[in-house]
Amino acid sequence: MSARQPEMERSCMPEIDGVVTVVREWVVKADSDLTAAAALLRLKDGCPTDVVCFHAQQSVEKYLKAFLVSESVDFPKTHDLERLIALLPPRSRPTLSVEDQGKLTEYATAARYPGWGPIPLSEARRAVATARRVRKHIRGLLPRGALRRRSR
Repeated sequence: MSARQPEMERSCMPEIDGVVTVVREWVVKADSDLTAAAALLRLKDGCPTDVVCFHAQQSVEKYLKAFLVSESVDFPKTHDLERLIALLPPRSRPTLSVEDQGKLTEYATAARYPGWGPIPLSEARRAVATARRVRKHIRGLLPRGALRRRSR
């Protein structure tokens, strides 16, 4: 072992730590969206289902982006889940039908604006269940350090 090797190893660590930090930030944001969606669902009849579906989509999107960052894969600024999933290695892709991907993507775009129409509570519940399933899948692929909250 040369005298320079420890110095070279130290110079690599900030880059790795930086990636884990960014992945952790995406995970925290994804979890916040899922927490918001689940909390709104508890309102039942007064539930703003469009907002629930938006937050469910945002959670899925942010979890996908967290994984892409962990794999050092560049991704576009987009809400299109099909486009993001296509960037994932096939073995890492969550099981989401093309229809589910399209529906979730619409929640982040068209459903947020007038003219969309009401979203049934059952559909909002399905969106949250899908987001939870994607969360579980992606968390199983992420580095452990990205899943722990930093102490303050």
